[in-house]
Parts: sequence; structure tokens; C-alpha cells
Amino acid sequence: MGDRDKADDQKSSGLPEASEAELSGRLHGLGSALDKVQAERRAEEKASKVVDRTSSSAGMTLAFRLGSEFVAGVLVGAGLGWGLDRLLGIAPWGMIVFMLLGFGAGIVNMMRAAGEGGRKTPPKGGA
Repeated sequence: MGDRDKADDQKSSGLPEASEAELSGRLHGLGSALDKVQAERRAEEKASKVVDRTSSSAGMTLAFRLGSEFVAGVLVGAGLGWGLDRLLGIAPWGMIVFMLLGFGAGIVNMMRAAGEGGRKTPPKGGA
């Protein structure tokens, strides 16, 4: 009775009857298409992970470079000021002035280094 009721339901709903082999073939086709899509997604995820690692390491490299440019400018300025103070006996003015100059030089070097990082091609034209 159960099989006959299902067949009657299919006929009354207007759905055509499909053989077992046809349904199995369609299921196999859908399964292979799904496998193909999943393989493509895995490949895309692997490629994006490689790109993410590369971009984050490049970002960290640039950050360390910018930080070292700034700190080096301030330390060199302070060192020169301290030496000038010791040599001329004008403490603390030499250290204050040269530390401020080192701070400015560090900012300029950082801006210069950051500009190089964003540039893809060398500037055109010559002077």
C-alpha cells in the first residue's frame, strides 16, 4: 500500500516518474560537481593564506624599518648634542637643540621610507 500511495501522489502532483538508474546518475553528477567546487574553494583558501602571510610579513618589515629610522634619528641627535655639551660646556642646550633636530630628521626619514614602500615604479622624468 505504501509504494502505491507514493506513486499515486507523484501522478496526482504532476511529477514524472524517474527510474532508479536515472536518479542515481543525477546524484552521482551532483556529487562530482560538488567535489569540484569544494576543491576550487580549498585552492582559493590556500592561495589567500599565502598572500596574507606575505602581506603581513611585509607590513611588519616596514613597521620595524620606520621605527628604527625614527629612533636612530633621535638617538644620533641626542648623541651629537651631548658631545657638543661636553665639548663646549653649554649643557643642556646642545642636547635639547640637537635632540629636536634628530626628532625632525627621524620624522623626515620615516616619511621618506613610507613613501618608498607605497611606490610601485620609480618616478618618471629627470632633472
